[in-house]
Amino acid sequence: MAGGINNKLLATALSIADAASWSCTLALLALILMGSLREGRGRMSEVDIETFDSGIVMKGSSTLVGQQPCDEIYVVSEGETLHSIIDKCGDPFIVERNPHIHDPDDVFPGLVIMVTPSSLA
Repeated sequence: MAGGINNKLLATALSIADAASWSCTLALLALILMGSLREGRGRMSEVDIETFDSGIVMKGSSTLVGQQPCDEIYVVSEGETLHSIIDKCGDPFIVERNPHIHDPDDVFPGLVIMVTPSSLA
């Protein structure tokens, strides 16, 4: 009789542990899913990139959504010149860091350049 009670108690404890394990698994899965959805906000879902002799161009947009003015990867916007980007970001060595810029006057919207932003920008 004592063995039957212990078996029932053990079976009950195992089923409670199994249910708790599945509940924790589902809760963890929900947190991971919510975190991945939250990270995706404000980003472009698809970006077409073309490479040319003069540089890399993103089709359909001249800047990334949510991009800071002077990230390390900078996408030239409409009306910007190399001099305005240098003034904006405080990096006078943009031409040296970007060998795909052959002519400093040939900067166009969508061109992707490497920038080392200053702390004052």
